[in-house]
Amino acid sequence: MDKFVIEGGERLQGTVRISGSKNAVLPLLAATILQKGEYRIDNVPRLKDVRTMTRLIALLGGATEWADEHSLKVDTRDLTNHMAPYEIVKEMRASVLVLGSLIGGLRRATVSYPGGCAIGERPIDLHLKGLSALGCDVRLREGYVDVTAKKLKGARIHFDKTTVGGTENVLMAAVVAKGETIIENAAREPEVVDLAHMLKRMGAKIEGEGTEIIKIKGVDQLIPCDYEVIPDRIETGTFLVACGITRGNIEIEGCVPSHIQPIIEKLREVGMDITENGSTIRASMSKKRPNAVDIRTAPYPGFPTDMQAQMMALMSTAKGASAITETIFENRMMHAAELRRMGADIRAVGNTAIVKGIKMLTGARVMATDLRASASLILAGLTAYGTTEVSRIYHIDRGYESIEEKLKGLGAKIERRKDEDLGS
Repeated sequence: MDKFVIEGGERLQGTVRISGSKNAVLPLLAATILQKGEYRIDNVPRLKDVRTMTRLIALLGGATEWADEHSLKVDTRDLTNHMAPYEIVKEMRASVLVLGSLIGGLRRATVSYPGGCAIGERPIDLHLKGLSALGCDVRLREGYVDVTAKKLKGARIHFDKTTVGGTENVLMAAVVAKGETIIENAAREPEVVDLAHMLKRMGAKIEGEGTEIIKIKGVDQLIPCDYEVIPDRIETGTFLVACGITRGNIEIEGCVPSHIQPIIEKLREVGMDITENGSTIRASMSKKRPNAVDIRTAPYPGFPTDMQAQMMALMSTAKGASAITETIFENRMMHAAELRRMGADIRAVGNTAIVKGIKMLTGARVMATDLRASASLILAGLTAYGTTEVSRIYHIDRGYESIEEKLKGLGAKIERRKDEDLGS
């Protein structure tokens, strides 16, 4: 296994370009299953999760090939297999996104039931409820979800709880269902909108994406297309926090500021100077300590749960106390214990962490527990006095493309090394 070794104290300066969105590209790749043919997806990030999804497409009978550094060709003309095995799904829960596309494309999907996740339970019951409403027969057999549909028919589907994956799975199946489907309490995330835009380019008839009600009129057939993935809003937010925590001055290119307004607003409260100009954000932070702010995560357009850990790292050095409340996942504060190893004053009370800022964190050996926790520990290491070693960084390779190279381009002292203590 690898680890990051970070020498803290460098003020980040320079320009960084944002990669394509991890959370957008995975459903886009799944959508290529809906209609057999040849696709080209541009602005694809080189991530572990993308490699896992391409392996799954290959197991289903498709093929993928890199056309250049960030363009992926996908060929699903020979795709006939409907089984997503346990070996793949256990590596990446997003594999369950092929449920909707397999049903839409082959009328059959057999997908390993996803197990637990480090940050919470994350059940798929709402996915299955939605597919059942479209006329699917859903059965659980020996750890697999077996879904079949002789016919897909439009339906009115109300989600009791907002679900991004559930919205995406139902959307992919509904575009080829007979009649009209209405999704109520639909997820509004930019990644859901991006999927809808690709489906519309394929010939789907969709209205209301980005709102709580999405209307779909089924079509008989779709057509393959080329498509470009949106920039990653969480990577954008992470680099903004990196600027704030190091008292830096950076320019972020290739982003969509409108996708991260809740983050920008909070960071302005913290004391950062942030200006937006098209697809570029300029951010700077004076040498004074950040102001403490309270944060409560919520579905889009609220403050994203995927930025909670990074903000906790920032608040660890803030002037004053902040309350950070997590409302999406029940177990998403494991990074708090690792930040405490670096001197942070954090006390967890239920789903809220009370963070009393200190002047400076101290470098330590810490362990990443999930993707965004990894980012928070790297951010803490950038500002800490001394050396920080972050182990189990395979988590971060799932969602951040070459993060250490991008940080080094901004002046950070960070190196990837083999972690001998973990037997690598």
